[in-house]
Parts: sequence; C-alpha cells; structure tokens
Amino acid sequence: MKIEKIYVTTKDTDKRISEVNITECTSNAVGWIPTTLTLNPSKTYQKFEGFGGALTESSGYVLSKLPVEVCQQAINAYYNAESGNGYRLARVHMNSCDFSLENWACVPEKDETLESFSMEQTDKYITPLASEVQKAAWASNSDVRFLLSPWSPPVWMKDNNDMNHGGHLLPQYWELWAQYFVKFIQKMSERGIKISFVTIQNEPAAVQTWDSCEYSATDEGKFAAQYLGPALEKAGLGDVKIYIWDHNRDLALERIEESLKVEGASKYVAGLAFHWYSGDQYNNIKTIAEKYPQIDLMFTEGCVEGGPRDGAWFTGERYAHNIINDLKSGTTKWIDWNIVLDMQGGPNHVGNYCDAPILADEKTGTLHFQSSYYYIGHFSRFIQPGAVRVDAEINSMMTPATVSGHLTDEAETLAFKNPDGSIILVITNRTEADLVFTFKVEGEEKSSLYKIPPRSIQTWILK
Repeated sequence: MKIEKIYVTTKDTDKRISEVNITECTSNAVGWIPTTLTLNPSKTYQKFEGFGGALTESSGYVLSKLPVEVCQQAINAYYNAESGNGYRLARVHMNSCDFSLENWACVPEKDETLESFSMEQTDKYITPLASEVQKAAWASNSDVRFLLSPWSPPVWMKDNNDMNHGGHLLPQYWELWAQYFVKFIQKMSERGIKISFVTIQNEPAAVQTWDSCEYSATDEGKFAAQYLGPALEKAGLGDVKIYIWDHNRDLALERIEESLKVEGASKYVAGLAFHWYSGDQYNNIKTIAEKYPQIDLMFTEGCVEGGPRDGAWFTGERYAHNIINDLKSGTTKWIDWNIVLDMQGGPNHVGNYCDAPILADEKTGTLHFQSSYYYIGHFSRFIQPGAVRVDAEINSMMTPATVSGHLTDEAETLAFKNPDGSIILVITNRTEADLVFTFKVEGEEKSSLYKIPPRSIQTWILK
C-alpha cells in the first residue's frame, strides 16, 4: 500500500490542511519505538454518509450582516466540496431555539386548524441560508440533505404555557403537533428544501431556560408510532426518517430500548440522534450499533460552550476526539452545531453563548476560522459519502511526551475506504512532542517509521 499524499494542521505554524512532502513525515529515529499504528483494510464496519452543520436563525442573522462576498465565503467554506469542507448535511429548527433572536412559533396563537401557519420567521434567515448552502453544494457537484428538529411546540400546545423551561406537549395536541411537522416539511419543500430526517424533540430530557420540551422514552416511541409516522406516511412523506433522543450519549442506550418497546415504534423509528455534552460514553453508542443494527446513529450537535474561543487550539482537538470515537462506535452521520456565530458567540436570546468553527466580526466584515474548522476538514474533505470504515488502531507501551507516560486519548486514529478505492487515514497527536510510530498494514511484511508533530492532525491518502 502506497501513501500518495499527506495533509497536516499544526499548532503555532501556518499549516492548515496543508499538503506536505511525505519525507517530512518520515522518521529516522533509532532504538525502541513503543508506538505502532496498524491499518487493516480487510476488516470493515459501517458505511458513512457525511458531515454537516446547523443553519440556525443566529447563523443566518450573522451572515446577513456581512458583505455579500464574505457571506458567500463562509458558506463555500463549509458546503463547497471543491474549495471547502464538503459538508453534505444541514440541520434546521422548526420554531425558535436558543440560537434565535427571540421565542417564536409558526402558529403563535391558538389555532387548531393550523390555517394561520406562517413561515415568516423561518423565511427571514433560515430559508435563505438553506438555499445558499444548497447552491454551494450543487456548484461543486454535491448535494445536501436536511435534518429538521423542534426545540418547543407553541406555548398554547404545552402544559406550562411557555416555550422555555421544559414543560410537556398536551395530550390533546399530539396529533396536531404531528400535523405541524407535516405542514413545515411541506412548506420547506415549496421553497426547494427537502427534509430527509426529523428528530422528535431536541434534548427531551432537559428543562432549559430556553426553548425546550420534555418527553419520556415511552412518549417518544408512542409519538413516532401513533402520530408522526402515520401522519408523514399519509401525507406522502414516508421517506422522511424519524430519529429519537437527540440528546447526550449517557442515556442513549436506555432511551432506544424503552422507545422500541412501544408497539409499532420499530416500524417508524429509523435511528437515534445524540450530542456530546455529557462526556465520552462512546460504549453506549457502540452497544446500540451492535445490538440494534437496524437503528441508524447520527451525531446531531456538539459545540464548545461558555462563549467564543477565538484562536484556541483545544477546540479543534476536542472535535477530532469526538469525531474519531463516534465514527469508531458506528455513527453514520456527524452534524456540528452553529456554522457561524458573532464574536460574542451569539446572538442567543438567553445569553447561552458558544463557540463555532467560524466566528464573524460584523464590524470589520471578516471571518475568523478556528482550529475546529480545520480539524473537522481533515475528516470531511477526504472521507467521501459512501465510504466504509476500516480497522485502524494505535497501540503504545509507553509515550514519554505524555504526562502519564502512556497513551490514553492523546493520539488517536481512524480510517475509511472511499468508493474510489482510496484509503483515508486520520491521525491526531495532542502531546507536546513529535510522536514517532511504526506504521504497519495488516498482511504486508514491510513497516516504516513516521512521525506526527506535536498538537497536530494529519490526513493520509493511500492507494
């Protein structure tokens, strides 16, 4: 097997997904080399479908405040497959979310006929952004599939009469809320945006100070089986896939098990969506993949909270750690949170400011590309839709540059075989020194020494 190209992004250098000469990555180290990276292309796992980001009202608003050419630069940076990160997925919200300018709904006042259903708020910033994202993908001969998620029904459908602070969907409105989904999907279709996936509720186990609504696992199974699934089917939208949970990894396994106990749920629940905010807990995702192979696994949200981290390096490393381990656990789609935020990490109508891979300075009309943008790109630019994960592992008896002397997650790797036959191998090094390793391909006698610089990520293309 031959290494054709190597790309690298390294802290405290100007290298950002930069192609480097392969000889720069080889090592002449002598003596005992305790670290080995083994690639086994014959051992295969799940098929991967692509990366994406969230087209929130806040992202749309921030981009609308920038010069047209700068706005287009940001969109191309994500969705153009030739010059950008090659995203193939996008998440949009139905009604407002925390990354909205205020609470709003498509039917704000009680109307059990839904005749007053209005896309006015959606059409201000979300629909135009979704259209531009689609155009950027089409311009590079790719496509975008859209995920729809609600944060809260209108206040009049809830038992707390509030879009914020949790609460529950009133039993008498379960059927109408399913029709609300149908209406929104049809309205988006009229605007040229086809919804391919829906989640029943964003973070259904959280009572937030922003837009939120609680569902038990049984409630989600029941809503899918008795209301949303049949409603979509009746409207000719049976190809729209329903995902449950859309919350953290910690409870993912027990939620899918409880939801699938509901009679009829297995017919309509296509997958489980999850976030990263409770910590790693990758074994829960891996167990679902192994125990429920019919259930698709989609990562739908992750960000660095607590405001913007302009110039920080750990943010990119966090993304790589999560992407590698989610994909190694069986995930088939991986969607980031806001694609663009302002320099405050907003706007956010309750002050829940966060970081984003691109921050925009509205005053100067400039974009600040964060380490997370480039780290994501090391995966999304090279792993093609339809790629199949193959086995790759780093093993080390000792690593002198780590605090403990042993590797935990300071160096990680992931590999996929693309439909064109190329092998994409991604390697990360979070230590403070060059990591020298022996590279072996299973079934081949030859092995060679390579190195990855400190605080770096590399993508190898092999044939």
